[in-house]
Amino acid sequence: MTNTAVAAPKKNSTWAWALWDWAEQPYPTIMQTFIFPVYLAGAVATAAQDADVALGWATAISGVILALIAPVLGRRSDINGRRKFWLMVNTYLLVAIMVASFFVEPKAEFFLFGLVLYGLGSIIQESAFINYYAMLKQVSNVSNIGKISGFAWGLGYLGGIILLMFSLVAFVLPEVPMFGIPTDGSLNIRSIFLFSAVWTLVFSIPLMLFVPETAKRAGAAKETIAQSYANTVRELSVLRRQAPETFKFLISSAIYRDGLAGVFTFGAVLGTLAFGFDQTSIIFFGIAANVVSGLGAVIGGILDDRIGSRTVILGSLVGLIISGTSVFVFADQGPITYWVFGLALCLFVGPAQASSRTFVSRFTPAGREGEVFGLYQLTGRAISFLSGTLWALSIMAAEAAGVKGNTTVYGIWGLIAIIAVGFVLLTRVHPRPSVID
Repeated sequence: MTNTAVAAPKKNSTWAWALWDWAEQPYPTIMQTFIFPVYLAGAVATAAQDADVALGWATAISGVILALIAPVLGRRSDINGRRKFWLMVNTYLLVAIMVASFFVEPKAEFFLFGLVLYGLGSIIQESAFINYYAMLKQVSNVSNIGKISGFAWGLGYLGGIILLMFSLVAFVLPEVPMFGIPTDGSLNIRSIFLFSAVWTLVFSIPLMLFVPETAKRAGAAKETIAQSYANTVRELSVLRRQAPETFKFLISSAIYRDGLAGVFTFGAVLGTLAFGFDQTSIIFFGIAANVVSGLGAVIGGILDDRIGSRTVILGSLVGLIISGTSVFVFADQGPITYWVFGLALCLFVGPAQASSRTFVSRFTPAGREGEVFGLYQLTGRAISFLSGTLWALSIMAAEAAGVKGNTTVYGIWGLIAIIAVGFVLLTRVHPRPSVID
């Protein structure tokens, strides 16, 4: 397959690309972790609806759906040269979901609607990442790719801090929220979802304006959906034969990345149901978590260019396993456990995420980024049901065993198991895989 030459990146395109991490931050911060799922579990669902287990199954189902569409999305963004176009389409679909979330009222009958929006948003966000990650080589070079990747993660976390602080002082703490919004029917909390939609809409504009669109691949034949799947299976088979280290990394990263996603997906629910945090306390924790995660991502990005991506990832996974185990072991100590070891988890998630996409970029040739990141997302999302499934099953197993009181904290063992398996598999990957032919 012929590679496409990539022009030297312009500084404004690099900044615009990184700013998208800031622009889409309302989804992972507000909608996926610290406010919307807490709102669903605390204000919408009843005890009989088992919100912690239901969120786990919603995550699992969305992962299966994404696994089915990832190969088509990745290949077509390379062939058709419309990465930016599809990234913006997905961005504005996320905006629509945040607007729709405003209409989830604090009543039990709205819980299913909220779960559908939650799962659908996960699918769309991960689809956007296929094209976003594929753009990394367009806005960086060999010497600074790790730094730029880590910087974008850090910028995203900074956006999360500002989002949570503004949500707290404008909508949660005041007796009369901003614009005189009433608190009846949780309108103040639901208004945060509208604010998030505006944030994403505005801050995604620079990427649309300053990051160039990729060209259509010369001589590429059109593919049907069936052909896209068939070619993906063929490429995985070829990849296993010709670049076994790369193939092994895709498998190992698929597993541990699902564990990382689980840490953020269920972190706030864990704080609420296992450690008794209310919405205000969760937001304060979220602010601290984003500070710690951002610092971790930036430091990890700098270390990545010096000691290598794999070393940074392995160190981060060890930190996650120790921190997650401590959350369970010291759960009886109350909220202080969540503050100390929950923040420790956040410290190690950022560098593991940033260095993973950097590792892929290092062995991906120009012109095939969407294809390779499509495989990266495919392998990751093909088993993305693991975190949700093991989280839910761990809690259900504790309940079946007759554990009294706090069973939600048992969900952490499902995430630890996934991260541990990913760690073991990653130790078998060469630290510098050959560039894919």
